[in-house]
Amino acid sequence: MVLRIRTLVIDDEPLARSRILRLLAMYPEIDVIGEARNGQEALKQIRNFQPDLIFLDILMPDLNGFEVLEMRGSEHRPFIIFVTAFDQYAVKAFEVQAVDYLLKPYDDQRFAQALDHARSQILLTQRKPDTLAGHADQDQPEDLPAIPVKDPSGTTKYLRADRIVGVRADGNYLHTYTVDSRFLLRMTLAEMEERLPSPMFLRIHRSYLVNRLHILEVRYQGNNTYRFIMANRQSWVSSRGQKKEIKRYLNAGSNS
Repeated sequence: MVLRIRTLVIDDEPLARSRILRLLAMYPEIDVIGEARNGQEALKQIRNFQPDLIFLDILMPDLNGFEVLEMRGSEHRPFIIFVTAFDQYAVKAFEVQAVDYLLKPYDDQRFAQALDHARSQILLTQRKPDTLAGHADQDQPEDLPAIPVKDPSGTTKYLRADRIVGVRADGNYLHTYTVDSRFLLRMTLAEMEERLPSPMFLRIHRSYLVNRLHILEVRYQGNNTYRFIMANRQSWVSSRGQKKEIKRYLNAGSNS
């Protein structure tokens, strides 16, 4: 299957739109279907073109980015990457299930990271629209478990299962990775596996658990082992003991 991602760029600043378009031109799977300069143009283009992915500014004339999402209707739910110069909206952005939050000024590597994250989720949706990763379930985040974690300041936050890229065991501790963060938890991998939705996660090693949403690529390494390239650019190698489960995952993807 050739992945094509219909993409809409919404920002009131011409230079900001131009930079996003320049970066998107480097990805052959991206089809830019339109640009919008304000909220009203954004609504019209979302309804007319039904994009898969939107790069969305927050503070714009007439309607802000959140108001655009509220008014777009529920029949079409594209993936959203917010692009803004203001960090105070990040929590709200993830509450409305944004794929990522690009804070201006961002570099090309950070942009690629956000796009890879979106691409992995869109690919899984197009392959398996009836799974937990499908759009039909994205308006029900309360159905997904949330894991309590502490940020560097010691504040407890709740990390939703679909935000977790992978988990690595280290004795009685777990390194829990998102696209751009890592949290250390005192828990065994078996305990974590029980708390996470099994259709979403794949055990590839006695010490590694990966989220199917965030798998970018799987490469055969020989000797019944595979290298998993994840959305945060980490690379994890499976164990031979998990070969049956991994082959089942790969066969399901090729047959969908």
